[in-house]
Amino acid sequence: MIEEKLRTLGITLPSPPKPAGSYIPVVRTGNLVFVSGQIPISDGKVLYSGKVTKDLSIEEAQKAARLCIINALAQLKSEFGNLDKISKIVRISGFVNSPPEFTEQPKVINGASDLLFEIFEKTGQHARIAVGVSSLPLNSAVEIDLIVELT
Repeated sequence: MIEEKLRTLGITLPSPPKPAGSYIPVVRTGNLVFVSGQIPISDGKVLYSGKVTKDLSIEEAQKAARLCIINALAQLKSEFGNLDKISKIVRISGFVNSPPEFTEQPKVINGASDLLFEIFEKTGQHARIAVGVSSLPLNSAVEIDLIVELT
């Protein structure tokens, strides 16, 4: 059902990106699953890099956040085979590569939240944090991690 919803939205899940360090992309403990931070990478290349407002617009950063969620869903599908096992999106943490004076991190991370609402509807409602940081791995514009509950 979720994969059908993705198709109607024109979203094809990619092969999950490989970790950029010494960690695993998905950890399950009980019914909770933690997805390591995902960056806006496609085919091994960061698509959105640099600081928001200096190197890219808020709208581009929202697209970056959306791609981070698509990559997180790809990680979950790879690990569990079926996204319909997700009973709740619990929390997302969004990190925005931005200059000190930038204060609109929540607008950027809305790109991720709005996509989750669109895909999962009520199940996609989640707690969230959106923070600005001075840099991110591979000069990524955005990084997002995800906590979900499985049935």
